[in-house]
Amino acid sequence: MIEIRLAEERDIPVLDKLIPRSVYGLQAAFYSHAQMEGALLGGIFAVDSQLIRDGTYFVAEDENKIVGCGGWSRRKALYGGDKAKKGPEGALLDPREDAARIRAFFIDPDYARRGIGSEITRRCESALLAAGFSRAFIVATLPGEKLYERCGYSAIKRSEIVLPNHELLPVVEMAKEFVRG
Repeated sequence: MIEIRLAEERDIPVLDKLIPRSVYGLQAAFYSHAQMEGALLGGIFAVDSQLIRDGTYFVAEDENKIVGCGGWSRRKALYGGDKAKKGPEGALLDPREDAARIRAFFIDPDYARRGIGSEITRRCESALLAAGFSRAFIVATLPGEKLYERCGYSAIKRSEIVLPNHELLPVVEMAKEFVRG
């Protein structure tokens, strides 16, 4: 049975192995090897330890094996791990004016399409609503777009991230507004 819990700093070495496995296993139909390499080596697809410290990052476990991860953020950064961060991206968002960020979802290919991403998304949405946010924003990968559409997110625009190896990574900016009842 898959269990979802908050990530802890001790999980980082396992996440560092899960992320490339997820990328190569689930994104190859959408991105070239050079694009995946550039995103991994450049820290775009990587652990953001700030999310873990903030208590906004979740892991999915199957019999104590981490098989998925994802989270949300109350900070300005849209994507990227520790080594990709620069500038004021760590500044806090104002829940009255800004959209929370949905961030860094990766699933073990052996566990794909079992509802793990959807469940982590639900956990993120519950937490960001409890923190006072009424909107969420994500820079989704092409393979992630369908997950977020199923979860009620709408595409705003398509764009590209320039990677350190000068490749371009196509992404989809998506948003969701929550109706408070």
